[in-house]
Amino acid sequence: MAMAAHPAAPEALREETTSPAPEPYLGPAERHPRQPPVPLALSPGAVELTGPVFGAADVSPLDADLTRQHPGEPIGERITVSGRVVDGRGRPVRGQLVEVWQANAAGRYTHRLDRHPAPLDPNFTGTGRCLTDDEGRYRFTTIRPGAYPVFPDANVWRPPHIHFSLFGTAFTQRLVTQMYFPGDPLLAHDGVWHAVTDPAARRRLVAAYDPGLNDAAASTLGYRWDIVLDGPAAVPSEEGRH
Repeated sequence: MAMAAHPAAPEALREETTSPAPEPYLGPAERHPRQPPVPLALSPGAVELTGPVFGAADVSPLDADLTRQHPGEPIGERITVSGRVVDGRGRPVRGQLVEVWQANAAGRYTHRLDRHPAPLDPNFTGTGRCLTDDEGRYRFTTIRPGAYPVFPDANVWRPPHIHFSLFGTAFTQRLVTQMYFPGDPLLAHDGVWHAVTDPAARRRLVAAYDPGLNDAAASTLGYRWDIVLDGPAAVPSEEGRH
């Protein structure tokens, strides 16, 4: 709310209100662009049209089974990860695109920037996706990821985890989070896990072993991990990825 100047205001106050505005913060010169900006003639909704467009026809059942995406058998312990995606009132979120990516059983990502000396698995890429069903359920068959060093010299390791990405009704609406495994001793030493300061929220990042999800035909152990998108029980997301 704006305040009108009082005719009997002290002199110091009148000087303060007439002082020049501070110079805008420009940051270090090294961060300034060296090239002129590229002109773009885009409407406000153009980003929704030019970004990737996902639909039911684009996602196949094979995308959710990370163990069958290559001719050979991947190395490692096979697991099933399943759960429900719900909103803050517990209602299922149907047709939600859920993507995962992870390290292989040796703790190495299939990425050119991963310099971990652990071996790559030619039969495991570590990425998958699916759409939730009418009850908001998702299901992945994959390999339990291995731990890997973040700072080898300091002997700092990340616990096994699976990255999850969920898209809303538009490509710009995205939640990125991580799922951990129960009983992992590395959790107590993981800086990323402890970045979530609320202990109850941290516990929501840990899956639960569920014998009902074990699949004898696929030789998998089952883990259940439900995802709440909003409300006080929302699954913590990476900062800036809401």
